[in-house]
Amino acid sequence: MRNRLITLVDLGLDSSFDASMTFVQGITGNINAGWDEPVIDVNFVRTRDHETAFSALTTPSTVLHVMAHGDHSEEPSFLSTDGRTQVSLRSLADWFLDRQWGISSGVVIADGCKTGIGKWQRAIRDCLQDDITYIGTSTVVGWYEATVFCSAFYGALVRNRGLGRTPAEQGWDAANRAISAYETLTDARCPYKPVLLTPSRRALRSLTG
Repeated sequence: MRNRLITLVDLGLDSSFDASMTFVQGITGNINAGWDEPVIDVNFVRTRDHETAFSALTTPSTVLHVMAHGDHSEEPSFLSTDGRTQVSLRSLADWFLDRQWGISSGVVIADGCKTGIGKWQRAIRDCLQDDITYIGTSTVVGWYEATVFCSAFYGALVRNRGLGRTPAEQGWDAANRAISAYETLTDARCPYKPVLLTPSRRALRSLTG
């Protein structure tokens, strides 16, 4: 069976996001420890270049995990701490239309503040090639919330090989197990919420040219 591929994209570009990314890479490294061959492959991208960012976001993966500030003041966008790098979902959808491919990961984790609101969910649908489990946040999150949720999520994701289940189904199950673990560990409501999303009409038109 082909390894699960995790694509990590850091668009936050500061020390806090670096710490979170290092933590997630440590988790995946620990999962691979003890096996003769790795069970998870990881792509890691940290960039200010839009073309590179779009290519990373559309890499076919089991999980696409993006860390950045979630900005929706004008339109849903991933934003760096210093404000110099902004990747809007509208621009990604336009890029999709030109090239006829978009996000093709079974699970998308938008690891930033308030990325689970309806405006974000509607925008991400314009960028999809297929059905996904989308994991966004309902409130402001920081390093602590991200690392507690992600450690539980990736642990749950690889607890079995997922035979007979799509990546989106595996991600849905892992997300709900991670939420339960988060709330048990912190005695607080988990800010991360999964939802099943399908490509919008615009996305489907993009695929057909």
